Amino acid sequence: MNSLSPALRSALTASTDDRIFYDLAGIARRCTALLDELPGVAVRFAMKACPVDEVLAELASLGAGFDAAGPQEIAQALRTGVPADRVHYGNTVKSDRGIAEAYRLGIRTFATDSLPDVTAIARHAPRSRVFCRLATDGEGALWGLSRKFGCSPADAVRVLTAARDAGLTPAGLSVHVGSQQLTSKAWSAAFDLLGEVLLDLRRHGIELDHLNLGGGLPALGYLDRHGAALDPPLDEIFHTVRQGVDELRRLHGGALDFVLEPGRHLVADHGAVRAHVYRLTSRQQLDGEHEHWLYLSCGKFNGLYEMDQLQYRLVFPTHPDPAPDPVPAVVAGPTCDSDDTFPHTRTTGRTPVPRTLASGDPVWILSTGAYAVSYLTQGFNGFTPLPHTVLRPDPDPST
Repeated sequence: MNSLSPALRSALTASTDDRIFYDLAGIARRCTALLDELPGVAVRFAMKACPVDEVLAELASLGAGFDAAGPQEIAQALRTGVPADRVHYGNTVKSDRGIAEAYRLGIRTFATDSLPDVTAIARHAPRSRVFCRLATDGEGALWGLSRKFGCSPADAVRVLTAARDAGLTPAGLSVHVGSQQLTSKAWSAAFDLLGEVLLDLRRHGIELDHLNLGGGLPALGYLDRHGAALDPPLDEIFHTVRQGVDELRRLHGGALDFVLEPGRHLVADHGAVRAHVYRLTSRQQLDGEHEHWLYLSCGKFNGLYEMDQLQYRLVFPTHPDPAPDPVPAVVAGPTCDSDDTFPHTRTTGRTPVPRTLASGDPVWILSTGAYAVSYLTQGFNGFTPLPHTVLRPDPDPST
């Protein structure tokens, strides 16, 4: 309960139907705090984390730009009014048609990690800027992102040399330390990698103008698989990033710009789902053990796709907290799909829930502001996607 802003708590209390709420003021505060922690580092919000127009517009008003994965996201970003030079095509997986459409929309900065992609960019987005994504191992993150994207240091030199030869501007390098990165060591390793490749590129006559540090900054409100707060070392991470930025600027004449692509860090803790209880049941399993199951109206296919890796904090507002005599329950969503089950409760323990829960009781699912909307299905198994409401700050009566 203490992690909820007054705006979210009020909206959740008043709601009688299932939906996700976003606290716009909370998102703005988190963005402002990030800009204060990392001065001189530009923010390009990873749109996939929360493609909600009001959220994008608020971030744009604070000076953020956008990391877009395709023409549809590019068009949505531009509708906020940001200039095209604050939007980049950050996906290394692109079709020829996608590149051409992005170029038509005014995009002139493209991510890449392969020679065929460079050839396509040169053909369909001539004289554009490219930055090459380096592969990382993703250790320490809930999602490592270590295989689909990024190339080796040697390949990066080949890719950016080919870009120069094709009439493109080899502008930068990028890394991604993994989504919900819980260590500062990953950031240290990323800066070491960037420094090594920068020096190698210089030996090949290529001087870059920026480095993209990618995403990975953690949200703060998730639980670990034992129900305790994850407590990521955010201050230590910020200190490591500031040190890395300062060192690379010192080694390379101070001319380098830096870009960061936060996603869940800005929005996760400022969204919450109002759902309800379907049923609290007890069934005898094949091994003879009786097991409690808590079925909720919201699960993997209608808002909580990331529950394979995350444990969300559940609040039962009409019951005492903590519950005086809880039962350990497996928590699951409403669909006829066995994957629609919180894996941490299925494999490593159970979630203590009030034994007096009844069908229809409200449940609040916290820190759901990232990816809940973007991962919604169109109605798998007949369960409709969550609607969303953006909570705007009350006007200042003194103005």
